[in-house]
Amino acid sequence: MTAPLAAPVAFRGGTVCGNHLALAPLTNGQSEDDGVLGDDELRWLTRRAAGGFGLVETCAAHVAEDGKAFDGQLGVWSDRHLPGLTRLATAIAGHGALGVVQLHHGGVRAPSRLTGVQPWSASAFTEDKPGFEPPRAATDDDLARVIGQFRDAAARSRQAGFAGVELHGAHGYLLSQFLSRTMNQRTDRWGAGLDGRARLLREVTRAVRAVAPPPFVLGVRISAEDFGQAHGLDLDESLQVASWLADDGIDYLHLSLWDVERPTAKRPDELALPLFRAQLPADVRIMVAGKVWTRADAERQLERGADLIAVGRAAIVDPDWPRHVAFGSDEPRRPPLTRDELRAVDVGEKFVTYLQNFRGMVAA
Repeated sequence: MTAPLAAPVAFRGGTVCGNHLALAPLTNGQSEDDGVLGDDELRWLTRRAAGGFGLVETCAAHVAEDGKAFDGQLGVWSDRHLPGLTRLATAIAGHGALGVVQLHHGGVRAPSRLTGVQPWSASAFTEDKPGFEPPRAATDDDLARVIGQFRDAAARSRQAGFAGVELHGAHGYLLSQFLSRTMNQRTDRWGAGLDGRARLLREVTRAVRAVAPPPFVLGVRISAEDFGQAHGLDLDESLQVASWLADDGIDYLHLSLWDVERPTAKRPDELALPLFRAQLPADVRIMVAGKVWTRADAERQLERGADLIAVGRAAIVDPDWPRHVAFGSDEPRRPPLTRDELRAVDVGEKFVTYLQNFRGMVAA
């Protein structure tokens, strides 16, 4: 291994990550219908830990039955998930990587076909798009319950032996829906101004920190601005939320940028990463994700202030990407791969089928 990507990263609570590289949290659909860890998901994640990633994140794991957003989603809402979670945590740690569970509730993006109930969100609203299910507005009881569900899921993850958890506050899922000025139309303490819209994310963060103190690692993923399913977000508001989360005790902020080289919409002459680095205390680490393929791509993010670089598609096609590319001299392999080639690198059949939704990933 060669510096600088191979250098260790210390979190503010004392836990040390072996290098600057993380496996991004990727939807893969390889667990059971009841949320129990599937063997293919275990193999997928363990293989990337063996490949040299210092930190390995699970897919978005739902903290409640009514928060399930996709088929085959890993669950962390019941003690019956503990045996599988423990197997996974042990396998990841066995390769020297930090295992992190991404905790998630789909909100309006948790369809009734998966949950059996009407989705709920910050407010009752409609969107003009095919298949949209109008949500009901959350009650105070809903919010008290979901805060407890995130808390309990974090405690369960800690009990299973994971090094940390990440709260999914990005991509238009529940925590992001409350941050949104368009999806959150409330006038009570859970809405109105930014302090109200950020309340749920902050309450969840504090509740998790209370049951999982340092050195257990706590991260939060956010979308800096509108993109895809995340809308109603403002760059300056996101910077303020990041500051509040630092005050609330997070170890790292995960910026989901989709493309690390794309300037912000609000400030077209600036990139998001340096703005967030300047906003946060030096001991709060920043993870970035978005079209990182080469060692030069990754090292450029370090120079801009990132501490962890999360890799998704490059890790799908090459589980040994850290050793081959980031710490070596190989050119990254690029998709598409055949189904057989993907299966050979521990991408299970359900994951392969899911990847066919993304142009250029799976060869015809």
